[in-house]
Formats: sequence, structure tokens, C-alpha cells
Amino acid sequence: MKNTSDIHNFHIPVMGIGFTIDTPAKVAPYGISSAISLVDDMLMEKMRRFYCAKFDFPFQAISSKMEDFRAKRITAYLNLMDQVVKDKFTELKNSFDRKNGEITKYIEMLPDTSRLKEKFQHFLLNNSFAELKKWIHENIAVGSIDVNIMTKLDKENYSGGQKLSSSYNDAHAALRGFAQSTLNSSIILSAGMNPRLYSYFEAFDDFYPDETGTLYKKIILKVSDYRSALIQGKFLARKGLWVSEYRVESGLNCGGHAFATQGHLLGPILEEFKNTRDSLIETTHQLYIQSLKDKKRYYPETPLNVRITAQGGVGTAHEHKFLLDYYNLDSVGWGTPFLLVPEVTNVDKLTLKLLENAKEDDLYLSNISPLGIPFNSLRGNTKDIERQEMIDMGVPGSLCTKKYASLNIEFTEKPICVASRQYQAIKIEELNSRNLDTNEYKKELNRIVDKTCICVGLGTAALLVNEIGTKAEGTGVSICPGPNMAYFSESMSLRTMIDHIYGRTNVIKRTDRPHMFINELKMYVDYLKYKIGDTPGPLSDKQQEYLQTFKNNINEGIEYYKQLFNTAKAKLEDFKTGVLIELEMLEYKLNKMEVLAVQMH
Repeated sequence: MKNTSDIHNFHIPVMGIGFTIDTPAKVAPYGISSAISLVDDMLMEKMRRFYCAKFDFPFQAISSKMEDFRAKRITAYLNLMDQVVKDKFTELKNSFDRKNGEITKYIEMLPDTSRLKEKFQHFLLNNSFAELKKWIHENIAVGSIDVNIMTKLDKENYSGGQKLSSSYNDAHAALRGFAQSTLNSSIILSAGMNPRLYSYFEAFDDFYPDETGTLYKKIILKVSDYRSALIQGKFLARKGLWVSEYRVESGLNCGGHAFATQGHLLGPILEEFKNTRDSLIETTHQLYIQSLKDKKRYYPETPLNVRITAQGGVGTAHEHKFLLDYYNLDSVGWGTPFLLVPEVTNVDKLTLKLLENAKEDDLYLSNISPLGIPFNSLRGNTKDIERQEMIDMGVPGSLCTKKYASLNIEFTEKPICVASRQYQAIKIEELNSRNLDTNEYKKELNRIVDKTCICVGLGTAALLVNEIGTKAEGTGVSICPGPNMAYFSESMSLRTMIDHIYGRTNVIKRTDRPHMFINELKMYVDYLKYKIGDTPGPLSDKQQEYLQTFKNNINEGIEYYKQLFNTAKAKLEDFKTGVLIELEMLEYKLNKMEVLAVQMH
């Protein structure tokens, strides 16, 4: 089955744990690439049972008592998704026999500039039915079923009280589950570098090129800047592993966990990738072929293909096209808006209504993640309500049933999760012994009980939507949309969403949405203000240097945008004036901030 990511010039990134757990089954037959989170093997096992029943496939449960059950569950689920997509794609291609078949929907959703669309129309007018059907089978492609691993979620595991080898760590087992699957697709590595996990890739032949230079399984790095891409790309190349895509994500203007850069903005970062792309490829290629030679493996004389993509805050066809054209990107990620597309993502009715009504103040960076990383959240989500109810009852924290974020060893030999009832009870007891004043006590207490169980909360919607949850699993849903959600206010069909991406319609009713670069810039200015106010005074030299560098980097970004929006007139004229005014206002706000002696409490 032909598999390419060149059919559409957008992709759907991973969202949460359960929101895109089966998205490929819904969009890959139409040539759209998307990603599955590999965090929760328990959820995947439930979804595998559900899909096997739906499509009348045989199902045999994989018990947690089996050896290597996590990897086996992941492999089984990915193989099922692969089969479902293949079957649906075959049915779609054959639908040309029928009037208004799915093949029509496939073609009509393609970008208007698509050569495939143009060739289809040509064949339709100039060739016989049999010739056109043959052409369809040979030329249309399925979307990629990609997977995502948060590299730091690599908890050690035990059996019979004995710690298992690192190959049984959570992320290692997830990698093995993907590597042993039938998928011909990519694994996305997010949340930073994990050298031990990266080295484990060497154990699997599918990540090495065959004698035609083909990679059966590819590596995508999600990065926040060029330096990170270069460091990680070279590390992997030295092991004979090729990075097929660098996926640049905005540090703050995105959903899920927010990995803020040190004031480096998306526009300048993409400019650096644009200008140094060839150097990045050549540098890693030299290291790559030397490693393959040392391993006595086939090595390609010329560099394998490398894609540069971006995501985080894009919301209009104008922005989408500009990113592709100006920065020479291969694809643009559209995540948050797809939470309003029930055909594509798993969002329960109550949460869907919250998303439709969400305004800027309802979308905020929270401290709820047990990983200690700022986390995009939605006010009024049912998991937060559930968490507050437990606090009010005097039993803060969650029953830790999944343990994927059990990484803290402050009080225990085996790691536990800081959102767990066990940890919070111990931590509060310790807090009570410190004799703090009332204000400081409340502040510290809130930091403890703010943490919530996102391992469960980010997967619950998939159980609710497909009606496969149990009472014990609860109904509390955590959701992590990006700030861009404020400008999308209605549920829509897949076709309508794609028409919006390609400029054939406009679903944004508000007229006050700032350009995505301005939105991100505002977030960074506000984030710096927060960091200044949250840093205990007096500032050390190191803290002062960090904050000043942060401010300088934002100022450099502002200067870059001034030049960009003044010189790229043909593509930016539609909103140039408003952007320049907003840039000046944010520059003024930034330069009023004092990062030296005065603390902003």
C-alpha cells in the first residue's frame, strides 16, 4: 500500500492520551497523517477490544500478568489500526464504482493546488472508467499512522519486587511495541532528549535503511529550536539513526505541556531552520554514513529525505500558506481546532460544549501536571471539578491506578506520582510540621494539591465517547487545548475543517484574532513578567542573567518581526498594519519590565 505524507500539506499532531488514540482510523484513509500517543497501554487494550467487536475481528486479551505485556499490547493495537486503515482504504478506492463514493470525498478534500487532484480531473474527462479506476489504485495514498512517545515518561518497572532491566521501562517498551508492529510510519520523540532511550533504537532493524535506501520506520524529533535539533540529530546520526523530520513546535502557543524557550520566538526559529537546513542535513549525513559503515550496514551516498514542519497556534489559511511558502515547510500541524471535529477526535459532549464556549481567559497555563511542567488547561473541566471535590472532602490527590507519571522518590524507594493521594498525604504532613505563616502555608498547600492525575484524565474522553468506561474509572476529563481555541466556536465536520485550512471557507467568526506570531509574542511577554514576579528576591547574578537574556531574545524577535512584516508585503499585506501596531505595543510593555533589582510581586 502506497504511503506518503505529500497528499496533504497539514498533519494532525498527537493530542493528550485519548483524544487522538484512534484518529488514524478516521482520517488516514483520506490521505491525512496523524499520531497516536503510546502512553496508555491499558486504554489501547480497551480500544482494541472495542474495535475488534466493531469490525468483527478476533480478540484475545493481553493480561498484565504476561511477560512484556505493555509492548505486546501496543504492538497488537497498532497492528489493529494498520488493518482497519488498510481495509477502509481498500473500500474507499473501490467506492468509485458507486455514485458519490468515498473516493469523491477524498479527492475533493485535497488542496486546490494538488497535482493529484488535477490529474484525477484530467483522467475523469479523458480516460475510460477502467483506466481511471486503475489510476486511482496506483496513485492515491493513505495517511501515515504515526506514534508519539514523551521521552521522559520512562518509568522503571518491577516484577515480583525485582526491578526489571531498562528495556522494560515505559518508553523503552513503547518503542519496542512500535518497532515490532506492522506499521510503516514514524515515531515522534517529544519532551526532550533521553540518551538511553535513543540508544535503544539501535536494537531494531526497521530504523536502518535497506539496500534501496528505504526506511521502513522513521524518526521524527519534536523540537523547540534549532540548537536542540542539531544536538539530538547528531546524537542519533552517530548511532546510525536518521531523523526524517524535525517538527518545530511553538514553546507556548501550543496545546499540552508547554516547553518555553528562553525567549526565542517561532518566526526567528523557523528562519534559522530555513537558512541552515542544508547544513543540518549535511552535518548529520556525514556522521550517519560513518556510523553505518562502522556497523557494516548499507549506507546511502546522498542524504535521505528530511522534512521540516511546524505547529503551534496556526489558525487561518493565510497563516498556513505563509508558513509553507516563506519558510519552505513541508507540512503544518493543526491540533487544537480538531478537538471541535467529532469525526476526528474523542471529546465527550460536556467538554465539547466547554471548548465551543471557551474565551481567552478560559484557556490558561496551569500547574496541574505532575511532571512539573506548565500545562495548558481549560477552566471548568470535569477533572478539575473532581479534584476540588476530593480536596473539599479532606482527601486530596488521586488513586494512582496507571502510574505512568510515577517518577518521584522524595519519600519512597519506588517512584510515586506527585498527584497521587499517597504522595500528597505525606507532603501535607511534612508541610504541617514546618510552622509557616498562614499565607505561606496556603501557597505551599496549593502547590501540592494543584497536581491532578492527567494519566487518567487525558484518556477518559475516549472511554466516554465510545461508551466503554466503567464506574471505577470515573468521568473526570482533563483536556489541554492551545490558546488558539478561543477563536474557534463551533463543532464542525472533517470536510469543513479542511476547507478552512485550505481557504475554501472560514469558520472563525471573530474579527479580533491576532496573527499567530503576535499571539505567541504576547504569551512570552506575559511569561517573562510571571517569571520575574515568581523569582524570590534579591536576584542572584545567574537569575538576573537568565531573565535579561530572556528579555533580549524577545526584543530580537520583535526586531525580526518588524523587518519580516515590512518586507514580505505581498504575502502579509492583509494584516500588516495591525501587526506592526501590536508589535510596538508589546515592545513598549516589554521594555517597561525591570529584571535587575525590582521584584514584581
